[in-house]
Amino acid sequence: MPVVVGVDSSTQSCKVELRDLHSGALLGADSAPHPPAFAPCSEQDPAAWWRALETALSAAIADSPVVHDDIAAISVAAQCHGLVALDASDEVIRPAKLWNDTQSAPQLDRLRESIGTEEWIRTVGSLPTAAFTLSKLAWFAETEPENFSRLRRICLPHDWLTLRLTGRHVTDRSEASGTGYWSAAQNRYLPEYLRLIDENRDWETMLPEVLQPEEPAGPITAEAAEALGLRPDVLVGAGGGDQHAAALGLAVEPGDIVYTIATSGVVFTSSAEPVFDTSGLVDGVADCACGYLPLVSTLNAARVTDWAAMILGVGHEQLSHMALEADPLRSPVLASFLDGERKPNRPAARGTLAGLTAGTSREEFALAAFNGVLLGLIRGEFNMNSAGIDTSGRVIITGGGARSRAYRQILADLTGRPVTVADSSDADEATARGAAVQAAAVLTRTPVHELRRAWAPRTETVAVPRRGSAELREQLLSRYLTVAEWDGFDGMARE
Repeated sequence: MPVVVGVDSSTQSCKVELRDLHSGALLGADSAPHPPAFAPCSEQDPAAWWRALETALSAAIADSPVVHDDIAAISVAAQCHGLVALDASDEVIRPAKLWNDTQSAPQLDRLRESIGTEEWIRTVGSLPTAAFTLSKLAWFAETEPENFSRLRRICLPHDWLTLRLTGRHVTDRSEASGTGYWSAAQNRYLPEYLRLIDENRDWETMLPEVLQPEEPAGPITAEAAEALGLRPDVLVGAGGGDQHAAALGLAVEPGDIVYTIATSGVVFTSSAEPVFDTSGLVDGVADCACGYLPLVSTLNAARVTDWAAMILGVGHEQLSHMALEADPLRSPVLASFLDGERKPNRPAARGTLAGLTAGTSREEFALAAFNGVLLGLIRGEFNMNSAGIDTSGRVIITGGGARSRAYRQILADLTGRPVTVADSSDADEATARGAAVQAAAVLTRTPVHELRRAWAPRTETVAVPRRGSAELREQLLSRYLTVAEWDGFDGMARE
């Protein structure tokens, strides 16, 4: 029974899915945690990612009908943008800077001034924030010159895991397009941007080769095969970014709009053509299927409702119940920038709660937390529409927050459309599923976009707009924008 493995190495954990090569049926799954990491200094030891992969894969196999020798291919999707710095011996020089590390904001501002906002958008398809790898490299050079002098290879998290699996320094289009120094439209690196950091470094030799979606990274190494208990002929796919792999797993088509509620909040769709949003709010990154994945990503999503549940001393199910019982017009407004914000680019911002009265209830506070997450993403969808991107198709919710009744219902109310989810019995983790799609495509030499459709999960409607929500939507968004655009707490240092 040939089996493929899809890996989702996220900020919080490593999730693994085992799927039948021929049918795509889910045969087993498990996960293992990563060390916690929080902005503004968000770092992890890459060795922890490998240990989590070993643990999750072993557990998934143990709880399934699969044996180790059944596994024929594996692909890794992971958190985007981060920086893993390697020396000449491929040893990790320092802990990896993660996407939600905002310490490089000053360096980003200087790079933007040197490159120019419009030029950066025109070349890479996005206006990078401190999440992007280029600013982290600038921070590295400026603050740790001795360590920087040892730098010989640059990896993103998924690149490093693929390097551990294959011994090859490679990446894919989706991940390269989130660095700030690769052009998806031109299909090339932009070393001139890296030379703004250090004009004397041989940057081209430090960068991974960019593979195409069906191009294998190579066979697994003997060392990695032994560590994971796999056959020595297992094939490894190119891998990709987490949201990009999720688009494969959900079989997203142009017009569909996906709301991801995880550590970060992301709203994205699929496009056959490159996207250049001159406002800088929409990232026109590449996808995992030779197309593009316009998206808007926020720093604060599920952690906001985690925080609200902690403040109120309730569990997540009770928090959902409370929010759904609240009167939206009486609820305060939360600009949920608890760890700064990415889109809009305000790394020093802090959360703002407005509209409190002596009569504000616990239920209304709970609703404010859900609204604070979702209204920021609703604004992202509107930004896409302003950039000419169609989002009139299915509304799909995914990520850990997709299990919440409140997130589902409030999203339906705020979009004015039915909200769907992929069948949780078969596609609970869209990113790991998408990585498995790629692994199967590489192994069978099938175009990934064809296999994506063949493996498309069933979807079901889980929420429809409640009566009266259309009249509230515009008012709620207007109130949110008024609070979110206030910058009174920007720049205040955290105690």
